[in-house]
Amino acid sequence: MSVIIPARNEEACLGACLRSLTQHAGVSVEVIVVDDGSTDHTREIAQSFSGVRVIDAVPLPQGWTGKNNAVWTGAQAARGEWLLFTDADTVHAPGSLSRAVEEAQKQGAALLSYSPQQEVHGFWEKAIMPVIFAELASTYRPSDVSNPASPATAANGQYLLVSRDTYDAVGGHAAIAGTLLEDVALARAVKRSGRRIFFRYGADAVRTRMYRSFGQLREGWTKNLALLFPSPLRLAAQRLVEFVLIVGCATGTVLAAAAGNFGSAALAGSLAIALLGLFAARIRKAHFSWDADLLALAGLPVFSYLLLRSRISHRRGGVSWKGRMYPSSSQSVSAEHALATTTWGQPPQPALSAVEGAVRPSEARPRT
Repeated sequence: MSVIIPARNEEACLGACLRSLTQHAGVSVEVIVVDDGSTDHTREIAQSFSGVRVIDAVPLPQGWTGKNNAVWTGAQAARGEWLLFTDADTVHAPGSLSRAVEEAQKQGAALLSYSPQQEVHGFWEKAIMPVIFAELASTYRPSDVSNPASPATAANGQYLLVSRDTYDAVGGHAAIAGTLLEDVALARAVKRSGRRIFFRYGADAVRTRMYRSFGQLREGWTKNLALLFPSPLRLAAQRLVEFVLIVGCATGTVLAAAAGNFGSAALAGSLAIALLGLFAARIRKAHFSWDADLLALAGLPVFSYLLLRSRISHRRGGVSWKGRMYPSSSQSVSAEHALATTTWGQPPQPALSAVEGAVRPSEARPRT
């Protein structure tokens, strides 16, 4: 197995990731860190781990995203029969690498992806992340994604395990070079090729803390939210209305009771409880801690704001991530929406936002 980690200014988390990856037994592993132009201590941290290969990402070609370019660079250097693409902010459970390969083989899957356990700290992370992941859990249902008869497709780029032969056959990340939803795009290419994919919540294997400040959170979800949900404006309106109704009914209950209007208080209270029950049922699907679930109500209006911000940014022509600007025309956003819509059971037919006919890696590459 080859583990490929794209790293751009990841000094805050890379060490924990590499410690978790270099202590695995039961599977032959090479760990490759692709330094994507880091200006902090990322490279020094990676080089401090014995056995970890550190390589530089090739200069970013026009039309490519930085992550696609970095992981493609790593894939060209990899020698494993299985490629695990994972992020620098992940931490891997002992023995999980060998278990993941075994699970992929047991499921007959050419591509396996886990949605990691999400670590959240502080008010903003706890309030916002459960709301977003609850929406993702409702949209990207693992049972549909893992069903070969269903067109639904999804993957999580924080943990994406794919066989070398499959990766080469679908063109790898060179075939999806320009897409910001590279995980969904790669999974879709694999499923479209007739091969099986398997997707599930993977708290037993991997955990991650995606963002460490509100600024990072805002930038990251501004890049992705409008691409993940086909109707971001409608969804933003729905969640804002939900928040107003819950808060309004709860406030009405208190005010009516204080005024001695117990009939109105009972009606408003019943509505508040019903709405909160529906909200709680949806939030529980995201697998967060109880305190994050409690704070999630406050995350509803912020989620609406982030959806709107993401949509406006894409419509205005571009989004930023880690010091790079990525253009986003209406046509490219529509293509990304089509990829996300696949997970809703509607098989679209967009062209790959990619470099068609990319050069394949040499079949003579030694394997581990």
